[in-house]
Amino acid sequence: MAELDWHAERADLDGIAHLDREPRGDIDLPAVRKYRMDRVRSQMADLGMDAVILSDPVNIRYATGARNMQVFSMRNAPSRYLLLTQERSVLYEFTGCMHLAEGLETIDEIRPARTASFVAAGPFIGARERAWADDMAQELSRLVGERATVGLERMNAGAAIELNGKGIRVVDAQYALELARSVKSDEEMKCVRASLRATERGVAALRAAIEPGLTETELWSVLHGSVIAQDGDYIETRLLNAGQRTNPWFQETSRNVIGPDELIALDTDVVGCFGYYSDFSRSFHSGPNAPSEEQKTLYKVAHEQLQHNISILRPGMSFRDYARQAWDIPDRYYANRYYLSAHGCGMTGEYPYLYHEGDFPDAGYDGDITPGMVICVESYIGLDGGDEGVKLEDQVLVTETGVEVLSRFPFEEGLLH
Repeated sequence: MAELDWHAERADLDGIAHLDREPRGDIDLPAVRKYRMDRVRSQMADLGMDAVILSDPVNIRYATGARNMQVFSMRNAPSRYLLLTQERSVLYEFTGCMHLAEGLETIDEIRPARTASFVAAGPFIGARERAWADDMAQELSRLVGERATVGLERMNAGAAIELNGKGIRVVDAQYALELARSVKSDEEMKCVRASLRATERGVAALRAAIEPGLTETELWSVLHGSVIAQDGDYIETRLLNAGQRTNPWFQETSRNVIGPDELIALDTDVVGCFGYYSDFSRSFHSGPNAPSEEQKTLYKVAHEQLQHNISILRPGMSFRDYARQAWDIPDRYYANRYYLSAHGCGMTGEYPYLYHEGDFPDAGYDGDITPGMVICVESYIGLDGGDEGVKLEDQVLVTETGVEVLSRFPFEEGLLH
């Protein structure tokens, strides 16, 4: 792959707004928001839901474009929530924040949230949940009638129980939201590409900063700083490791000092520009000497798996057929395989999960790979008990005729040859 001119990419992100409701460049953000809300409402209708109450901040942002303290809201649910019917959208916003979503055409009304979390209510949580359910039942009755079917997600068990006790049929809203999010519009894809270009610039800065003697956290902070400076949101995981901490995978970034001639493995997991997930993985070599033959073997095997599994993806393919045709992991690497072969990607990692054939009987489910899906194809290669491992991953768009590789960060020539 040819070396990229990262400075030339800067034009892709000129004018990114701090707020989603302000369209910049050639991205029609109102069209993005309309498409997403229409997708949610279509899935609600297909699944027989009269309304959904969304408290996952990523789903609120998907449906309306309203963003506010996403990480805080994830651990303090429900501190803000969205009531959505086929005709009405009411955002219940966190204390003091009602002004943030003003002007969004996707929201008909903004009200103060009745925070029904234990942190907010303490020993009065039961009473707070009952009051929340009373208010919500009255509103649902007004908007969609008695004995409605309502989808909930990420709600306190007590709040869901109280609402169900009001004669409302409570179901899981995740089904509707995940199916809605799984297929992207052309305008959405402009947001995805903008997020990827920003993250790639951050990874380029990280790669340029590699030198023995840095800690993993010092190196990882280069990516984090670049993402935030470009108006990205946050990084979901801490997955940068060096040397023996690359095997097994899923060891969190630490103050481990990077040594000479070690492998360094990175999974970006960036919630970036416009809230879209930029998820690709690369592995590097710390130098100053050339990589060892064992390091190059690990890298070339991971690259082979990645390229094969990208090459077989096609629209209309079933998840089961993908598993059957996917790259056959050699026995010596099988125990340390990545837990998925591929997964959906949008505002976070999302539906569908595509499992390895060996894991399909216990974990897999069937479905169809559809044009408009964004898929992250994964590889981790490391011997069970081995010294090091390699993580590679690319993000691709399923088109009407095949796939387009979206992630453009180059692979390491010194490890491939």
